[in-house]
Amino acid sequence: MNSKKLLLLIFGLLLIIGSVLGFSLYSKIFKANIVQDGFLYIPTNSDFKEVENLARPFLKRVKPFVWVAEKLNYPEAVKPGKYKISKGMSNFDLIKMLRSGKQTMVNLSFNNQDTFEKLAGRISQQIEADSISLLKSFTDQTFLNELGFTSETALGMYIPNSYEFYWNTTAENFRSKMLDEYTKFWDTERLEKAKKLNLTQNEVVTLASIVQKETATISERPIVAKLYLNRLTSGWPLQADPTIIFALKAKLGNELVIKRVFSKDLEINSPYNTYKNTGLPPGPISMPDISSIEAVLNPANHDYYYMCASVTTFGTHEFAETLDQHNKNAAKYQQWLNKQGVNR
Repeated sequence: MNSKKLLLLIFGLLLIIGSVLGFSLYSKIFKANIVQDGFLYIPTNSDFKEVENLARPFLKRVKPFVWVAEKLNYPEAVKPGKYKISKGMSNFDLIKMLRSGKQTMVNLSFNNQDTFEKLAGRISQQIEADSISLLKSFTDQTFLNELGFTSETALGMYIPNSYEFYWNTTAENFRSKMLDEYTKFWDTERLEKAKKLNLTQNEVVTLASIVQKETATISERPIVAKLYLNRLTSGWPLQADPTIIFALKAKLGNELVIKRVFSKDLEINSPYNTYKNTGLPPGPISMPDISSIEAVLNPANHDYYYMCASVTTFGTHEFAETLDQHNKNAAKYQQWLNKQGVNR
């Protein structure tokens, strides 16, 4: 074989080897390696080995992922968060996203929790912060003092709704966001309405929490709110059964199920006993949602002072201006409870 043919052969072999190596390199970097859709949750302070283990269920081949990650210097740039992974992504696409820290937001929501323990449990299911750190931030006395909240009124700072958060949000940052939302909610218009009712923000929230517990029918809430406002203005006790239930649960256990309030329950010694005490209780008995707060700020126009659960239209109430009419409504309700065998 002459030298010219030998050179051509060597060149051909090098070209083939180069093509194979090039294709292999291209495949490692750009070929699809993600086998399923899902979310990759990377905890705060994770190292690359932890990320590798978390990513394994999504990867067709692990070694190419590790190789690309190292070439792109990702092990020194791990960022925590929730990342959306799509089937068919390449190692390059995945590492590029993880390096950038481009997270998928969490649509966090919570409803009418009646204790900080329950709120902490609910939130910890949706972001990285655990329930212990959340509870600690909620009840931090220095924070409460600076904002003018007490342990009784602090629950009212958290307005049930849906909010967008990063998954790796800390307990303190969650609390800070909720304070911003609370401040934003209490705009000039709402503050002016509260002032006209001669109520503070905390008092509006406290009354709204009672309205919330009294009726699940949103359209009825402005009527119930006005009824209680009538009582407050006239110096009457609110005589709200939900506050008695709250006091009983505080004494006997928060998981207690109470469907009926008896006369003996009205004797409970508690600042939340609105049969014994006039005015509003020390704080909200649950988190009122926005519709209940708006009901207090925009009450209906009527002269009702009494209400009783309806036995004809369940979920609503029978309202009355006089005690005589109320007693008739109440008798119907008690008869219905007895017939149903509701003893607690």
